[in-house]
Amino acid sequence: MTANRPTIGNDNRGTDNRPRESRGSDDRGSLIIVLAGSVVLALAFGVRSVFGGIIEPLSRDLFGGSIEVFSLSIAIQNLVWGLAQPGFGIIADKFGDRRALWLGFLCYVAGMLVTVVGTTPLAQHLGAGLLVGMGISGTAFGVVLAVVGRAAPVEKRARYLGITSAMGSTGQVVLPLLVSWLIEWLDWRMTLVVVTFALAPMALCIPFLHAHVTDGSPRIGDADSASIAQTVRKAFGHSSYTLLSAGFFVCGFHLAFITAHLPNYVQNFCVSTASAAELRALGLQALALAGFANIFGTLFASHLGTRFPKPYVLAAIYALRALAILVFISLPVTPASVMVFALVMGGLWLSTVPLTSALVLTMFGPRAMGTLFGFVFLSHQLGGFAGVWLGGVFFDRYGSYDQIWYLAIGLGVLSAIAHLLVQERAAPRMGLAYGE
Repeated sequence: MTANRPTIGNDNRGTDNRPRESRGSDDRGSLIIVLAGSVVLALAFGVRSVFGGIIEPLSRDLFGGSIEVFSLSIAIQNLVWGLAQPGFGIIADKFGDRRALWLGFLCYVAGMLVTVVGTTPLAQHLGAGLLVGMGISGTAFGVVLAVVGRAAPVEKRARYLGITSAMGSTGQVVLPLLVSWLIEWLDWRMTLVVVTFALAPMALCIPFLHAHVTDGSPRIGDADSASIAQTVRKAFGHSSYTLLSAGFFVCGFHLAFITAHLPNYVQNFCVSTASAAELRALGLQALALAGFANIFGTLFASHLGTRFPKPYVLAAIYALRALAILVFISLPVTPASVMVFALVMGGLWLSTVPLTSALVLTMFGPRAMGTLFGFVFLSHQLGGFAGVWLGGVFFDRYGSYDQIWYLAIGLGVLSAIAHLLVQERAAPRMGLAYGE
């Protein structure tokens, strides 16, 4: 058995001697997992993207207009999402993907309901912060992409990861548009009730999200539990993995800050005769446009990742983000410039995720994918916490987002440099971590 084990990484291109019918059945099973995973991701990201649209009316109703309190709730959400991600990855790797997904789904629904009924900062920190953060952690990239990575044939992994990530953006297109309409007719509480019901299709998709490793190596749950600690320790001793994690911090900073604060930024600084409510709706529509552009941007970036070194593609994405932000804040903020910025940033939005997850697979193989990508994503969410919270703090203190925009530019440049140093190749073998 050991002699037949393929090489770790994504360079396996050995001949598949299985009957054609068997290969076709595996492909169909993989595509079902891709479809189910795309729906779960779409709902997970779509629902979380609506908080930027209710931050102003919720804060006005509950906290006298100060957005710092609910900004902290969303920042906690991002932090908990990251902190819980390795835990959900371990649950998926050891006990099964669906158990992790069901736990995440239940936390998500509970968090949304607490947000609806909560009237104090503590309640919002618990609902929109802790519980929704755990819910996203159990239903988003860390678990879903791990399932897709295990299910996909080695030669199709990058493509399937890209498709799942891209289709997962459709929720960010639909739900902000829905909320921009609902918030005009309903108050923020009833709007969140409707959005909470939108999570229901997740329950229909989770039963399909289960996959075995396709390269023949055992999952962590099949070996000594000590291999988890050894895998993580050796991974953080690998410089490329550490740089990848550090660079992903910046992705989280950019995305979380823009998602949470763009509607408020547009409402306060856009040069237009439109009302405040219309400008807030414009900000939500811009997020929806970003989600739409992300579908194509992610597919294109995944394609580039098959033609060029993935670290170089990632470096280009972060550099372009920094340039896009610099141009946006250097020009007058108008409805047209907001939509152009959303279109450009959308093309660079989640295009980092399939490339980053594919690099983790290249370095360490699929066996501990949930755990190792969970730690990379923890860095992403630490960045998200910083971006959302600092955005609220600086706006309340100085009435401006300028400092955060410039910080986002500087971090984008640093991340581009860090990714130029990442090496796209298998990490040195790590004993139990590779099933030895």
